[in-house]
Amino acid sequence: MSRPKKRRLDVAVISDVHLGTYGCHARELLRYLKSIKPRVLVLNGDIVDIWQFSKSYWPAAHMQVVRHLAGLAAKGTRIHYLTGNHDELLRRFAGTRLGALSIENKLVLDLPHGRTWLFHGDVFDVTMRHSRWLAKLGAEGYDLLILLNRLVNWGLQKLGRPRVQLSKAVKDRVKSAVSLVSDFEQTAATIAIDEGYAFVACGHIHCPDIRPISTPKGQVTYLNSGDWVENLTALEYTAEAGWRLYRYADDAALQTPELPEETEAAEAPSSALLDELLAEFRIHRSPNS
Repeated sequence: MSRPKKRRLDVAVISDVHLGTYGCHARELLRYLKSIKPRVLVLNGDIVDIWQFSKSYWPAAHMQVVRHLAGLAAKGTRIHYLTGNHDELLRRFAGTRLGALSIENKLVLDLPHGRTWLFHGDVFDVTMRHSRWLAKLGAEGYDLLILLNRLVNWGLQKLGRPRVQLSKAVKDRVKSAVSLVSDFEQTAATIAIDEGYAFVACGHIHCPDIRPISTPKGQVTYLNSGDWVENLTALEYTAEAGWRLYRYADDAALQTPELPEETEAAEAPSSALLDELLAEFRIHRSPNS
């Protein structure tokens, strides 16, 4: 089975991939990345989940995503890695450039439809700023919920019933969570309007969206790329169409059986895959680590 022709994009934005966790949909992300040809790719935080990184869990599909990203950079795609809270250790390397890859905390793109300000967004998270231990505990609970969700969906699939999103259902029913999302979006929009941007693009809250937000000082279009744990979404930009929200579930071209190259990589021992990941970044760990 041949792959469909790659879609050309001026900019693609993905965030909250959480490589190295059970909730990450690495195979689906790899399919998406192979279906596009972006001039600029923005990785808007929480791509590798350093908070929960484990030597015992690094599947082959996660390594394939890293390799594909490295391949895109080698072929000329400009990649901006914007740091998030789960990969905050990279913030010490902000300003680093390795060929077509740069590591930054925020980014401004001057696009035909207007200046776009991009950053992960955890700076607006009160829990992150004042109770980091609570945020990390919550991340572990979230990962456990995602794992439970997968088991539930496996059972539902066997029964021929539709999938459910437990974590989304929980968030939608907790008033405080709904309020935090609203506050996050309003804060991002307010600052972007004050700074004169036409668009502001974030991640962090796993809520994909594109909509205008107004304040007494003006209006901005708020963008959120969502995630590759629950929603499997991305932001895409072309000079002809402007910004749009991509949803993997709505992409009929990718809803096909696995291609041979997607199954040929057997699940190698996690320790070996970890060594390969570190090698991609020219890092070597000691035999006792």
